[in-house]
Amino acid sequence: MSTFHGTAAYHTLGCKLNFAETSTIARKLTDAGYDKVSFDDKADVYVINTCSVTENADRECKLHVKRAMKANPEGLVVIVGCYAQLKPEEISQIDGVDLVLGAKEKFNILSYLDDLEKSESDGVVHSCEIEETDFFIGSYSIGDRTRAFLKVQDGCDYKCTYCTIPLARGISRSDTIENVLKNAKEIAERDIKEIVLTGVNIGDYGKGEFGNKRHEHTFLDLISELDQVDGIERIRISSIEPNLLKDESIELVSRSKSFVPHFHIPLQSGCDDLLKKMKRRYLTKLYNDRVNKIREVMPDAAIGVDVIVGFPGETEEKFMETYNFLNELPITYLHVFTYSERENTEAAGMDGVVPIPERKKRNKMLRILSEKKKMAFYQTQLGKRLPVLWEHENKDGKMYGFTENYVRVQKDFDPTFVNQIEFLNLEKILSDGTVSVQSSFESFLAKA
Repeated sequence: MSTFHGTAAYHTLGCKLNFAETSTIARKLTDAGYDKVSFDDKADVYVINTCSVTENADRECKLHVKRAMKANPEGLVVIVGCYAQLKPEEISQIDGVDLVLGAKEKFNILSYLDDLEKSESDGVVHSCEIEETDFFIGSYSIGDRTRAFLKVQDGCDYKCTYCTIPLARGISRSDTIENVLKNAKEIAERDIKEIVLTGVNIGDYGKGEFGNKRHEHTFLDLISELDQVDGIERIRISSIEPNLLKDESIELVSRSKSFVPHFHIPLQSGCDDLLKKMKRRYLTKLYNDRVNKIREVMPDAAIGVDVIVGFPGETEEKFMETYNFLNELPITYLHVFTYSERENTEAAGMDGVVPIPERKKRNKMLRILSEKKKMAFYQTQLGKRLPVLWEHENKDGKMYGFTENYVRVQKDFDPTFVNQIEFLNLEKILSDGTVSVQSSFESFLAKA
C-alpha cells in the first residue's frame, strides 16, 4: 500500500474496456488516500490510459502528457494501456513521463508509486512479456457516467492480420460468472441504470476461466445469468464478433427483461477476398445472416457496424463491393476506420498499398452512408413511445439521452430527470442529428 496521500487525475483514450480499467485503477488509488480531481487541475499523480488502435496513439499520448505538465509541472505522470505495452521504451522518453506500466503491471500501480520521484531523465518502465499476461482482473467503471462499463473478458486468440491487440493484451481469458454477477450487483446498488458489457472479444467469453483454455461457461450462459440480476434496468452488449453471435443469444435478447435491442457487430470488409486476407473468421454470407436474424426477431433493433477502408489490396472494385453490401444491409450506423500500418502485423508487409488520399476518400464515402443509414433508422422510430435514459450533460441548456435501441434524443435540461428513465414520444429529427421528444411527466423508474 502506498504511503503517499494526495490527489490523482485520470484520462482515458480508446475503448470502453479502457474506461472500465481506468475506473478500477482510480478506485485503488482512492482507497489508498488519493482524492480524485479533474485532469486539468493540479494533481500529484496523472494516470493516462492509452490506446494502440487509433492512428495517432503517439501524438495523443504526448498531448495529454503536456496537459498534465501544464496543470502541475511537478506532478507524476504514469502511462498505462495498450500503447504502453507495445511501446514502453518509446513512451518513457516523452518529456514529463515518470512511469510506464505494461499490461501485467498497471493494476499494481500503488506499489510502483511508493518510491517514485519526479525526474529529468527518462521514465521508469515496468513491462512484462505479453505471454505473462495470462490472468484476469475484473473491472467496471462507475461515477463518471450514467452507464457502467463492466469488463467480462480480456485478450484475443484471433490472428487478424491488421491488429496489434493480441500483442497488447495477450490471450483470451474471462472473468468467472460469479465475479461478473457480483460486480453487476454492486453496480445496481449504486443506482446506475445501464451496464455495457465490455471486453476485447466478448463473444469468446468463458475461455480462460481457469487460467488456460478450459472453460465451463459460454457467452449465452453469461447473458442468461445477468438477465436474472435484480436492479439493472438495461444491459447493452458492446462489440461482438459475427461468428460468435449465435441465434440463441439473439433470441434471448429479443425476450429479455434487461438486454436492450442494440448490437454492434464488426464487419471490417464487405468483400470476401479481403476478409480472407484479414484472416477474419466469417464471410459476408454469415454476416448477412446475423443481421437478418436480428431484424427477424427485433425489427426495431439498432445494428452498428465496424468497417476498415484502405486495407492492402482494396481496389476500387473491392471497395465498392463493401459499399454496396453495406448499402443494402438493414443496419443503423457505421464506425469507419481508415487502415493504417502497424508494426509487427502481417498486413504491414502486404502488397497493394492504397494511397492515403484514396483511403480518406473512401472513409468519407462510408461516413456519409452511415449518416444516411442512421437518419433513415431514426425516421422509422418517429411517433413511437420509447424509454429514454437521460444523461448528466447540460449542453447549452439541453439534456441528452438514448432510447433502448440507441436513438439519441434531447430536451430542455431539467436536473430532476438526470439518470432517470422516461417514456416519451419521439417527435422529429433535429438539425444536429438528435430527435426531439414530446414533453411528458411520466417517468419510468422501474420496469413493470
